[in-house]
Amino acid sequence: MVEKKQGINWTTLWKKDDWMSVWIGFLIIIIFMAGATFKLPGWKWMTDGAFNEKISGHIKKADALVKDAEAKGEEGLKAGAAALKTALDAKDRKAIGEAAGKLEKAIKEVKDKELGKKADKLAKDIKGDATNTFGKVFSGQNLLRMLYMLIGFWVFALIGILIMGMPAGKFIAGFPFVFILSIIAAIIGGNSTISYWGLEVVFWALLLGLLVSNTVGVPGWAKEAVKTEYFIKIGLVLLGAEILFTTIVKVGAYGMIQSVIVIALVFYFCFWVAKKLGLDDEFASILGTAVSICGVSAAIAAGGAVKGDPKKVSHTISLVLLCAIPMLILMPIIAKAVGMASAVAGAWLGGTIDTTGAVVAAGAIAGPEAMSVAVVVKMAQNVLIGVAAFLLAIWFVFKGQQTGEKPSAMEIWFRFPKFVVGFLIASIVFSFFMTEAFAKGITGITAPLRAWWFNLAFICIGLDTRFKELIAMGGGRPAAAFLLAQIFNIILTLILAYIIFGGLIFPAPKF
Repeated sequence: MVEKKQGINWTTLWKKDDWMSVWIGFLIIIIFMAGATFKLPGWKWMTDGAFNEKISGHIKKADALVKDAEAKGEEGLKAGAAALKTALDAKDRKAIGEAAGKLEKAIKEVKDKELGKKADKLAKDIKGDATNTFGKVFSGQNLLRMLYMLIGFWVFALIGILIMGMPAGKFIAGFPFVFILSIIAAIIGGNSTISYWGLEVVFWALLLGLLVSNTVGVPGWAKEAVKTEYFIKIGLVLLGAEILFTTIVKVGAYGMIQSVIVIALVFYFCFWVAKKLGLDDEFASILGTAVSICGVSAAIAAGGAVKGDPKKVSHTISLVLLCAIPMLILMPIIAKAVGMASAVAGAWLGGTIDTTGAVVAAGAIAGPEAMSVAVVVKMAQNVLIGVAAFLLAIWFVFKGQQTGEKPSAMEIWFRFPKFVVGFLIASIVFSFFMTEAFAKGITGITAPLRAWWFNLAFICIGLDTRFKELIAMGGGRPAAAFLLAQIFNIILTLILAYIIFGGLIFPAPKF
């Protein structure tokens, strides 16, 4: 159980992953700002069957390009497009890739800019489809990049592990296991057909982690490398560089309005249901805080504020994780299926899913704009963790249900998730203190790295979750209260997301 702090505990600056994730995130950003570069491995691949299905469409476009080039008097482009069409007619994948490459070179001599853009897009699309083979993923150059990436992530993560005083030897031994699972997820998610159906890498990362955890189990020597919170927080600090501060202000303001309403109503509903089911105020408060704010962190904060039983906190955390998995898979799929606006979808996901990692995973499935909104909305809720813990502590003091000193204002800062500070600083620096071109050059490198920290975190979420243990805990009443409150939360937040982010009251956020 988390103890209440007196004053400022400076050791948290280097002993807790909440702060360490900020320092590692800043270190990564600074290194690439200094001029370092890195190219991640390629994961995209297409089966021969899928490629052959696209050939007829490519032939029509190539034929149209030949006619347009002839009409414009672009003889070089016409010859290149005709050669590409011949290769497509022969259905020779290697020859098609080579012809598309030659067409790219011919485009440089085209005088008509609009025609050149059209031809360039077609050449790149066809070349990508033709050359992105399964064998290319396992080429020597790509495997070498995978090795470099493993070493890089290993070193960055290990720096924080060493400074925090965690078992470095066990982490060193276990990290490759987690990393290899993330590579498998990336390869599966890199398939064109799977990607077409919206099954992103994060989905496969979570699924692989769950599969291992609930079948063979996580090897003992690998457990110290399962660092969900640490990995996701580093990724979130890097994400701050990609989201303009103006977006944070606008979405954050909307998100705060939504968060205050959701937290108040969902907490009261959960508390009321829990009491009706015979649970005590302590358990009802922990459950209500977890389901209304942000799951694990909120449950721990509430447990510390009310001096709650550690078993009740653990049970609540288990319920959070159990609910988060189907929600992060199904909710973004539903949002995409019904054509929900990105801002509305993001506000719905960020306001209901109870762990930051799961919010990011769901947002990644729903799309980049939805993920940006979801993360900011979730952070708007995270900001209120300390306030909620502070109010609960005061309430329980005046109820006479706990002894000790009255809570101080420092409790709010103690409960506040520190990685949010890193996220905001990164956003401010990249929004106001860099040229747009320089900022985009840096985020062009850090964005894929950020996605990979998320990938590692989603693997860890799966590895941390055992369904058998979760289902077996409790007598069913806490689970019933939590599930009913979560259903209420999903419906209420969806309505509020449409009202607040859908343009009914305020202008819909634009990106």
